[in-house]
Amino acid sequence: MIERICPKCRVPMNGEKCIKPNCGCNTKLSSTIYWCDNCNIPIYDDSCPLCGGDGRYVSTDLRPVFPEENVLISIILSGEPAKYMKCSIWNGNGLYLIDGKKHKFSITQLNKMSLDRVNEIKSMYDSFAEKITYEYFNDHIEKFIKANADRYNYISDEAIHYVQQYQNKYAVEDMMVSFSGGKDSTVTSHIVNKALGTNKVLHVFGDTTLEFPYTLEYKKRFNKNDESRGVRILTAKNREKQFEDLCAVVGPPSRVMRWCCTVFKTGAIQKTISSAFKDKNNILSFQGIRRSESASRSKYERESESPKISKQTVVSPIIDWIDFDVWLYILTTRIDFNYAYRLGWTRVGCWCCPNNGAWSEFLAKIHMFEQYEHWHDLLVNFAKQIGKPDPVEYVDEGGWKARQGGNGLAAAQTSIVSFEPCATEENAFNYDLLKPISDELYELFKPFGYINKDLGNKRLGEVYVMNKAGKVVLVLQGRIGSTKLKVIIKDIHIAKAKTLSVAESKIQCQLTKFQMCLNCKACESVCKYDAISVKDDGTGKISYVIDDNKCKRCTECVSHFNAGCYMRKVLSIKRS
Repeated sequence: MIERICPKCRVPMNGEKCIKPNCGCNTKLSSTIYWCDNCNIPIYDDSCPLCGGDGRYVSTDLRPVFPEENVLISIILSGEPAKYMKCSIWNGNGLYLIDGKKHKFSITQLNKMSLDRVNEIKSMYDSFAEKITYEYFNDHIEKFIKANADRYNYISDEAIHYVQQYQNKYAVEDMMVSFSGGKDSTVTSHIVNKALGTNKVLHVFGDTTLEFPYTLEYKKRFNKNDESRGVRILTAKNREKQFEDLCAVVGPPSRVMRWCCTVFKTGAIQKTISSAFKDKNNILSFQGIRRSESASRSKYERESESPKISKQTVVSPIIDWIDFDVWLYILTTRIDFNYAYRLGWTRVGCWCCPNNGAWSEFLAKIHMFEQYEHWHDLLVNFAKQIGKPDPVEYVDEGGWKARQGGNGLAAAQTSIVSFEPCATEENAFNYDLLKPISDELYELFKPFGYINKDLGNKRLGEVYVMNKAGKVVLVLQGRIGSTKLKVIIKDIHIAKAKTLSVAESKIQCQLTKFQMCLNCKACESVCKYDAISVKDDGTGKISYVIDDNKCKRCTECVSHFNAGCYMRKVLSIKRS
């Protein structure tokens, strides 16, 4: 059962906001899942529709445990692979329900096992894998589907009708499905195709280069399935960067700073969307976002403008669904899905994501041991690089996941922009750059106006930045190849600044970009006019180009990120 509760008034509400006077708070979802002991299945309502018996509360959410995971659980709990093969097993809130009884084991202790012991479990699992049967599982699932048919009908009808309301607002050619290969995007894709009665909605798959092998296998199957045959899928992928190479420069991603999403997902998707939809000013993106996934997502609106990728209106047909609902839909419709879920993974983003839990890490040891061992070695080497006294303990205890900033990394030093006010000229600043001046520097000043290299004093290396009216707003003085740059601010209102100090900080933003650019594509992703192009020629030389004809001088690329550059945020360090 799912209710909306006002967190302030503590009473159920029908809508997304509390209607009590002087309140108006956003309501929060509260879910309750029951267990029918007679039918040996979870049920949505407190009374079983099959037998009429009373259900008892077991969890706020549940997911099915497929036979593949069942075998592993059996080995862990009993040492016998077939111990629970005939049982109805579900997982909720970290606990396993075996025929309605709760079983708990320490996943933390599992990950403290020696690799020899892990390999013993793996060997036992692999030897039994061919004997896995779905006979008993299917019997339980059929009862589960019948018992919860009313819930399925309600959530599927509601989601379909929600999607259909956009038919009159957008052409199919202006729509897309954000497809990750996970269960939520799989369900969203199925609902969209069903609601619109067509397979012509474009799907965009973000290949982070860190996908589960099962995800890539599923993507290949997707176009061959009866339900999705004919769907056009575009793969968005950053082919200019290697994840491990970037880890060596900025360190592995952490929970605090998952730079990998921006570099290998957001930027690549933005570029793919811009190419696919060209001159479209706004497209409709269907996404499988659900509020129950995390605290941050609990605050998401069902329809919103994308905060990361320009030109997108994002709608989430299944935003109020819980895991129970998603699996009810998949099992009822019998659509194909990612095999990783059968093995026990609960999320199938990047397999080495720092947000993955201890259970995901253990599963990687069992089913992806070579990849796990390679990643573990990389983390240990990084820990040594930044001077951790016990690198292995630092990694095994999850210290890398909590890491902040770029302490110990050489790249962090490039975030420093040294300057001092000019003693002889008003509103002028002298900078000591860490990178020699090149023509690329002037590209980064285009958001402030139009570059003019003809009017300035050639001897001083003077370049003017002018507004539309032809008035000089900035004067840049610095010879090509030199690290000395003087900037004279003629108009403090650049980038919507109201004071001289703010105007100077905007200049520092662009100088930081100039010094730090690692081709992360973050700037590209925030420009709604597709004016910015950042490329790596393969030798490490990065070109940053702003198209004068496309740039609207909105300065969003200047102000969007902390101190102008996304990588500065990633590598920020405490300075004494």
